[in-house]
Amino acid sequence: MHIMIIGAAGMIGRKLTERLVADGTLGGKPITAFSLIDVIEPAAPAGFGGTCVCQAADLSAPDVAAALATARPDVIFHLAAIVSGEAEADFDKGYRINLDGTRYLFDAIRAEGQTEPYCPRVVFTSSIAIFGAPFPDQISDTYYHTPQTSYGTQKAICELLLADYSRRGIFDGIGIRLPTICVRPGAPNKAASGFFSNILREPLIGQPAVLPVPDTTRHWLASPRAAVGFLIHAAVLDTAPLGQRRNLSMPGLSTTVAEQIEALRRAAGDKAVALIKIEPDETIAKIVAGWPENFDPQLAISLGFTADPSFDAIIQAHIDDELGGTLP
Repeated sequence: MHIMIIGAAGMIGRKLTERLVADGTLGGKPITAFSLIDVIEPAAPAGFGGTCVCQAADLSAPDVAAALATARPDVIFHLAAIVSGEAEADFDKGYRINLDGTRYLFDAIRAEGQTEPYCPRVVFTSSIAIFGAPFPDQISDTYYHTPQTSYGTQKAICELLLADYSRRGIFDGIGIRLPTICVRPGAPNKAASGFFSNILREPLIGQPAVLPVPDTTRHWLASPRAAVGFLIHAAVLDTAPLGQRRNLSMPGLSTTVAEQIEALRRAAGDKAVALIKIEPDETIAKIVAGWPENFDPQLAISLGFTADPSFDAIIQAHIDDELGGTLP
């Protein structure tokens, strides 16, 4: 099996690659080749004995998608995007990367299949940002899309494209609306949601962090481990029961910032909590206020998608995966 990961140098892309290499198979089939693509060249995975092509490429640049499609991978994980804050700050870049790049990829798969039959599984990472206020207490699987950011709008458009191209048999697509991923390892990025991770990641290693919103802020969260699990399950899922509903909200945890902080206290004590400094940011607060807080993702759960059991488990997963199992 040949697997292509677009956005492979990002955090989720790296973790997905590591998991697939460790598993050695996908859906019971041996993984024989990887194509790892990102705007910076991804690192080759350690311990993989098959063919691996690591390539620096911008999916939104002319002819890149067409060249990628000629490799005819069996499964394509499309993770590449610029994040919410950056897409809001740079309108043109957001639409170029998040929408145009996706459309180019979908059309390249279509063109490749016109010369010889080709219908890969495409797993697309969408976002809960496709929903916008006002919200019900829980967002069901049939709730309508009212994005209130350019990022959310771009993801919503791509969801419609994925469903239509799948309907026409161009590829077998599934879009997964990821919760905000927490705790994200590494340096902070430009996502408006970054503080959900920052207020945990930095204090856990004895460094200060800034909280730009009230601690009553509630949000829908999942760990990197859960996100990788969602992607792998989506890649092997029988899509026939989905019909035309090709985009799913993933399970997660509805958690307030105050509840996050209390979980941090249980994991690392009062000293870690004291490192969080409150510095209100009206821009971030406005963006976050337009995001959903809670979901009832019954369809995804019925199809076997599973998330983290508790927020304490999310923090422990970060400690185990990123800090060697112990706090410094």
